[in-house]
Amino acid sequence: MVEIFEHGVYLLNGSQLQNNQSGLPSPDEAREHTIAYQILRAHDVDHSGGKKMRIKFDAMMSHDITYVGIIQTARASGLEKFPIPYAMTNCHNSLCAVGGTINEDDHVFGLSAAKKYGGIYVPANQAVIHQYAREAMVACGNMILGSDSHTRYGSLGNMGVGEGGGELVKQLLSNTWDINAPEVVLVWLEGCPRKGIGPHDVAISLVKAVFESGFVKNKVLEFAGPGVKNLPIDFRNGIDIMTTETTCLSSIWITDDEVKHHYEIHRRPEAFRVLQPGAVAYYDAMIRIDLSKQESMIALPFHPSNAYTIHELQANPVKILREVEEDTRRRFGEKVSVDLVSKIKDGKVMADQGIIAGCSGGTYDNLSAAAAILKDKSVGNDYFTISAYPQSTPVYMATTRSGIAEELLEAGVVIKPAFCGPCFGAGDVPSNNGLSIRHTTRNFPNREGSKPGQGQISLVALMDARSIAATAANGGVLTAATDVDYEDTHKPYEFDARIYERRVFNGFGHADLSQELRYGPNIKDWPTMYPMQTNMLLELAAVIHDPVTTTDELIPSGETSSYRSNPLKLSEFALSRRVPEYVGLSKRIQADDLARRQGQTPVAVTQALAQVGADASETSLGSCVFANRPGDGSAREQAASCQKVLGGDANICYEYATKRYRSNCINWGIVPFTIDKDTPFDYEPGDYIFVPGIRDAILGGKEEIDAKVISKKGVHDLHLYFQNLTQAEREILAEGCLMNYYKERK
Repeated sequence: MVEIFEHGVYLLNGSQLQNNQSGLPSPDEAREHTIAYQILRAHDVDHSGGKKMRIKFDAMMSHDITYVGIIQTARASGLEKFPIPYAMTNCHNSLCAVGGTINEDDHVFGLSAAKKYGGIYVPANQAVIHQYAREAMVACGNMILGSDSHTRYGSLGNMGVGEGGGELVKQLLSNTWDINAPEVVLVWLEGCPRKGIGPHDVAISLVKAVFESGFVKNKVLEFAGPGVKNLPIDFRNGIDIMTTETTCLSSIWITDDEVKHHYEIHRRPEAFRVLQPGAVAYYDAMIRIDLSKQESMIALPFHPSNAYTIHELQANPVKILREVEEDTRRRFGEKVSVDLVSKIKDGKVMADQGIIAGCSGGTYDNLSAAAAILKDKSVGNDYFTISAYPQSTPVYMATTRSGIAEELLEAGVVIKPAFCGPCFGAGDVPSNNGLSIRHTTRNFPNREGSKPGQGQISLVALMDARSIAATAANGGVLTAATDVDYEDTHKPYEFDARIYERRVFNGFGHADLSQELRYGPNIKDWPTMYPMQTNMLLELAAVIHDPVTTTDELIPSGETSSYRSNPLKLSEFALSRRVPEYVGLSKRIQADDLARRQGQTPVAVTQALAQVGADASETSLGSCVFANRPGDGSAREQAASCQKVLGGDANICYEYATKRYRSNCINWGIVPFTIDKDTPFDYEPGDYIFVPGIRDAILGGKEEIDAKVISKKGVHDLHLYFQNLTQAEREILAEGCLMNYYKERK
């Protein structure tokens, strides 16, 4: 289904592949003729054609667990008005009932900010963030920056990038997104998918093929090939949105009449233009996908790459589910009791719940196919349940007009309004030891609402909506949609713009600074953050040796989302489901630093500094997290800001899982140290790391430094790296955070 080619490849006239350079331009010259580079260069304010890019975006997107913090940060940094269209959707906290009035308080704040600064405000339950972008914000050749990791609109000719809030703040202040010129990987599509195969099947196969090796990390995926024309827009969107899970930087597709039709039915024909590679385009690697060989897939906990065909799982369920159980015990120890093998009945795996939702699952085509499979059938009245969330009100309306909603409801599917909650554990949380099959984007630990510290565990597997519907029609027995006979005769999607015209506030270009921002009691300003001092003393507050640490583990999703406008309250949840003692230890370290600043340095700190001959007055004290590979998953900046609020000064790892998490650390003044892959890290919480002369090293352009580890075993050398920092990023770190950086320049 998926083949990987690590060598470079030339694409000639958009149709012919050639492996060697014979008679062709150099790779650097021909890479400029990829669609990706045509767009990136057009948005690079330097226009230098060099190895560094400084990008300004055409538009931005945020939702209601990120836009409050972004606007608060931008205000503290000198925001006057939104310089580009900035849409704020309300799709993450819109159905959460945690904390009383605080979610709706955030929404009211968002509308007041849109009025004051000239923004676009999409009320709760009108659309999930990425569907609103597809329907109202994208344009061929444009770039959109979003404070959500799944900001991907390449299938519509618009490059999307998901980053933390700090990068959006920079755009609001008319600054740039700075990157190294990326490599581009060609995703060559061939063939036509069989009936029953959906976009999640292809996406899961792609993630399985490339994630673990990091094959496309921080690269741009460019989709082309004869198979593209065989995919409807919703199918392309469903693959594209999942490219985030490959850890790629962004994505882009060739455009054709199918894309043109999308813009026409959304009443924006002027936003379409043909995007094709140049006559000779070079790609740094290639992935070939034969759509005709695609099987129905399932991604088991705890990652979309942990994938099998449904037939493979049903052929050997005990062995495969035992492996998931063992992985669960490795992660959570004796905190939870998991028994997936009990899901096997008469030799077949049974699910407890099905969900079709969000930017990947709740598309019109997915719901149409699910309804066709479930027509005149019943999901039954036993333990299995199923819910569907159309991804926008226009999509919901279209399903009612075409009979799709009627057929789903008749079968026993519960239809709910546009909401992202099932993707991050804030909606349809399964029962303890429950197995939920979902057409959503992620199945990371805790994404389904588990609380291992309280003995609660449920598990999510990802499947395509078609196979979820086939499973529902089969009483909860996992079933590949390719094994059922159905005919989807529903009419194509028809977009009705009146809903948005009547409910969405579009104030772009009409900022009114006389408008007052409306604050609820949970919306708090950021606490004081101090500039970097001459030296840095770090105390380890968490040491995590898992292969990958996700942002959901750094700051849990679900009910914690409601507190993301309150930095102090939210920080109480940092690492709570992975290292419960982290918050208490970090607070103690922060209190020690405050005492040091007041001239009352604690004895333990004095003794540690004495071992390296350092002066407490010139040496900050902060907490530090070590993890092998942190930051996979969400773009949410709170994964870093909570560490900073608790006094975090640095992270140490072998590699950062994503650029966006590393960027978040930098923007919050957390030095993103790395160590050599062969350097053992056998230290424990409570050990100190002394980094002498770090401020001068950062500002002086250095990229590595010698540090000392002070532990019960004595003093040891540790070599740290802080590479690939721009001058602005170095100054941000020295000032202590992005807000301080801007304050100094007012």
